[in-house]
Amino acid sequence: MSSQSHPAPPGSVISARRLRVLTFILATASGLSVANIFYAQPLLDLIAQEFHTTASSTAIVVTVTQLGYAAGIIVLMPLGDLIENRALASRVLIVTAVAAGLAAIAPRLSIFLVFSVLLGFTSVVAQIVVPFAAHLAPEAKRGRFVGQVMSGLLLGIMLARTVSSLLADLWGWRSVYVVSAGLMLIMAVVLATALPKRKPDHTDGYRSLMVSIGHLIRTEPALRRRAALQALMFATFSAFWTSIAYELINEHHLSQTQIAIFALVGAAGAAAAPIAGRLGDRGLGRPATGVVFALAAVAMAVAGIGSHNLVVLAIAGVLLDLAVQGNLVLSQQEIYQLRPDARSRINTVFIGSVFVGGAVGSALSGLLYDDSGWAGVTTLGVALSIIGFGLWCGSELRRRRAATTMPKDPSSRDDGERRPKGSLLR
Repeated sequence: MSSQSHPAPPGSVISARRLRVLTFILATASGLSVANIFYAQPLLDLIAQEFHTTASSTAIVVTVTQLGYAAGIIVLMPLGDLIENRALASRVLIVTAVAAGLAAIAPRLSIFLVFSVLLGFTSVVAQIVVPFAAHLAPEAKRGRFVGQVMSGLLLGIMLARTVSSLLADLWGWRSVYVVSAGLMLIMAVVLATALPKRKPDHTDGYRSLMVSIGHLIRTEPALRRRAALQALMFATFSAFWTSIAYELINEHHLSQTQIAIFALVGAAGAAAAPIAGRLGDRGLGRPATGVVFALAAVAMAVAGIGSHNLVVLAIAGVLLDLAVQGNLVLSQQEIYQLRPDARSRINTVFIGSVFVGGAVGSALSGLLYDDSGWAGVTTLGVALSIIGFGLWCGSELRRRRAATTMPKDPSSRDDGERRPKGSLLR
């Protein structure tokens, strides 16, 4: 493989002030971009009314958007290791703006679904700039800076539901996509003018890049483990937030503005990102992972038992968001240490898996809500969280068993432990 390095200056030679400004810009771009995936969640009832469909039919809007996002991750995001990052991010944002504008004028549900797939497919800028942030930050503080950018991304996820509900209450649900299109164009200009250039090392072409993704999957058990765990966590998250709007409207009779206020409480969960980053920097990522899966199971159980009480539902939402966001940062911090030269491709595998999990969670949530109501959704969430906790326990047992039977391997990654052969999840 030939390579030629034309990187942006590393974080150690960027002034602290400029690094803070760049971190803010990257966090904002991440949040606004990823918000496109979640705008529809509190709007499903309004979309169902306009297109005369059922809850499970409109839940597919969230599912196809997330599947489109996963496809974009697989197809577009590896380009972050091939194409100059600033130009790539700006151009993708322009296409995202076009997709949002087309979604705003869709006359039928089928056409809206097509544009939703396109919107999801192009909303991958967040996953292009997060590895960029990891490149810019000094190694000793990488977890903290990635955590700060992830806070922006996660606030975008959380606030997307609030913003879309408020806009829908003021000007109808289509206005959400009009506003999104404008924001994407603004951010395209900001990124094009404010970010430093970063030409990646990989120069062998797109086909070679995609082949190398398969090699990463085969050779990095830590990547497989983290992708599977976060896919389960995100399926739980997506199940909760896809169906909560139906529950709030049908059982608690809330308006779109009131739903917006409810969704706002979940933004408190973004506080988990920098905390998780610091825990990872201190070598506490493993035990923290077990804690967040236990927290997710408790949150979904509380949401099921206390569904009659809005305060209890809000607390459950905050706890779940803390768990999801904390595990996301812990996971990305670990996987970014595997291959610094392949961070975009590593993120492709990781985030692609995560959003496939989210799409499955959304689809199952809509079906279960139609069949079993909110109890079915929360039972699903508890089950997914317990499965994730079980996988974490299994990986810890294998690691400790290997540590007692194998000598240290200085060349191995992932905390320096030798990995058992044939283990899918370490």
